Amino acid sequence: MARTTILPLTLAAVAAIAGGCATEQNQRGLGGALVGAGTGAVAGQLIGGNATSTVAGAAGGALVGAAVGTATTPSYNRGNCRYRQPDGTIVIARCR
Repeated sequence: MARTTILPLTLAAVAAIAGGCATEQNQRGLGGALVGAGTGAVAGQLIGGNATSTVAGAAGGALVGAAVGTATTPSYNRGNCRYRQPDGTIVIARCR
């Protein structure tokens, strides 16, 4: 497997594992960080055209994305977790 595909696959696996056991606020922050990092990496590459610009764009995008994702969580869900019942319904309750 090429070196360029190992890192994105590793990050995706970590995000999938970490996203399953977090509050909605944390999940939205993680999702925002991933989207921001991807967008920032593309923008950094387009603007700078080198690896340093790509990494700087990804880092900046991740920070901004995480902040926006965390801040846009509806206030009624902060500190709560989502639980799936055996019948498939989702219940929002305080985290255990």
